[in-house]
Amino acid sequence: MPGDNGKGAEEDVVIIGAGAAGIAAARRLQATRPDLSILLLEAGDRLGGRAWTVGLPASDIGLDLGCGWLHGARTNAWTAIAGEVGLTVDRTPAPWNGGRQLQRDGVDRHAAQEAIGTYFERLESHQGNDTDLAAMLEPGNPWNGQIRAIGTYITGAELERSSVIDYNRYDPGPGPDWRVREGYGRLVSLYGKPVPAKLGTEVTRIDHRHAGRIGIETNQGGLSARAVLLTVSTNVLAAGKIAFDPPLPDKIEAATRLPLGLANKLFLRLANQEALPADTHMLGSLSRGATGTYQLRPFGAPVVEAYFAGDLAHDLERQGREAAFSFAADELAAQFGADIRRELSVAHMSAWAAAPHIGGSYSYAEPGASDLRGLLAAPHDERIFFAGEACSRSRYSTAHGAYETGVAAADLIAGSLPQNP
Repeated sequence: MPGDNGKGAEEDVVIIGAGAAGIAAARRLQATRPDLSILLLEAGDRLGGRAWTVGLPASDIGLDLGCGWLHGARTNAWTAIAGEVGLTVDRTPAPWNGGRQLQRDGVDRHAAQEAIGTYFERLESHQGNDTDLAAMLEPGNPWNGQIRAIGTYITGAELERSSVIDYNRYDPGPGPDWRVREGYGRLVSLYGKPVPAKLGTEVTRIDHRHAGRIGIETNQGGLSARAVLLTVSTNVLAAGKIAFDPPLPDKIEAATRLPLGLANKLFLRLANQEALPADTHMLGSLSRGATGTYQLRPFGAPVVEAYFAGDLAHDLERQGREAAFSFAADELAAQFGADIRRELSVAHMSAWAAAPHIGGSYSYAEPGASDLRGLLAAPHDERIFFAGEACSRSRYSTAHGAYETGVAAADLIAGSLPQNP
């Protein structure tokens, strides 16, 4: 398979996966080691991975089907990059940073907030052996449904599956959380533009038996490299979609115990935008875990962003757009009246579980598995490197966590390869 730099099938560094980590690593290597030939291989048909923006007709607003918030925005590398590539960072407070929340009649907001706060304080003060997030619930608490919903949005999985220790290690950096008006996915893909990349190139096997070059088999033919960086999702690794020769069982085990949770978005067009308040957040149900969360008219646009996570997201993805629309319309109608249904129609919907080269949204750790993030991130034989959000001990599940692991891997690669003559 010819490379983009005239060296035929031989490259210095091959990066597998053109998401935030792969793009960050490639850009870092371009800046620090211009002597190296770099090729980015992406199985899908676009740059960005789990950062994916689609357009809203007649608008400059981007709809993010994947990551949407610049978490820890003041120190998030993507915040500065957005300015460099000419995109707009919107500093409107996020719902959890004091942004607009829908006020509901007859709801004891203070009692709910106290119960939720007490639960998360219990998590943060947990000492001793790891356990799952559900074990920290107070039996019979009337707000457990809402706590379950929030916990599921955080990890993409039901509370019973997720590690308390891993939750407590999460630290996105100093807030607040901001947005990219034109889309986070657009930001990541624009940053990747200067990198030599081949789309539609699915890696099937990595042959590292020999001390010299590493062989890489793809659906487009073979090539070789001095160093390989894998930034594919844990679900792709765990499923054995890329065979290693010899095998790397520790990596596969780590990936298996750091699976991807699921969070899907459904964007609804709003025929009469005055029917709903602008840039206002709403939780679908206050009593059950299987509920959506809704950003009404983000940026004031005539859309509703519905967000589903965990088992509910899996169920609605399998059932399809009509089922997801029906579920969201029911929850919105319960708050705004049945007439709201006539104002709504489907604009876009994500389906990350079925995405063939990804298989989910963001990683969580099973109880006892949090330390495996470090094992997953460790290089093998100083020739095969790993990066991606799941490799981040404290910023897993975020695009800037992925970015940071990509830069760290690039620096390790740069140190491992002698200068080309």
